[in-house]
Amino acid sequence: MVLRLVLGALYAAMAAGQLASFDAMPGILGAYRLVDGRAATGLAVVLIAGELVCGAWFLARPRSTAIAPVWVFTGVSLIWSTLAVQAFARGLTVDNCGCFGVYLSQRLSWFVLAQDALLLLYAALLLRGARSARPAIPHTTVATENTTQGRDAPDDGT
Repeated sequence: MVLRLVLGALYAAMAAGQLASFDAMPGILGAYRLVDGRAATGLAVVLIAGELVCGAWFLARPRSTAIAPVWVFTGVSLIWSTLAVQAFARGLTVDNCGCFGVYLSQRLSWFVLAQDALLLLYAALLLRGARSARPAIPHTTVATENTTQGRDAPDDGT
C-alpha cells in the first residue's frame, strides 16, 4: 500500500509537471531521437495520460487489487526506460530527461538509468502482488460416478 501511495504521488507530480510544460514536451522527447513532431506530441499525450491514470488510481485506491493500473504503470515505466537506455547507449546528450517536464530537470546519466531500473523493479513487484492478490477461480469437479448420460443412475449398493 505504501509503495502504491509513493508511486501514485510520483506519477501525479510527473504528469502535473509535464502538463504545465506541455508545449516543451515534444522537444524534450525529441532529444531522445526516436520521435519528433506529431509523434513526439502523441507520445507526450500517452505518457501524461498514463501517469495521470496511475497517479490518480494509486492515490485514490492504494489497496486496490485491480491489474489495469499496474499494467499502465508498467507500460509508462517501460517507455521512459526505453527512451533513456537507447539514448544513453547511443551516446546522445539529453539535457533534460523530461520526467517532470521543464521542472526538476536532470541530465541523462547513470543516475536516471538507475531511477528507471527502480521503476521497473517496482512494476515487477506490483505485477507480482496484483497477481497473487487476485482470487483464484475455484475448480469444479464433475461427478461422473453413478451417472448415465447426465442422469443419476439407480444406486444398486455396489
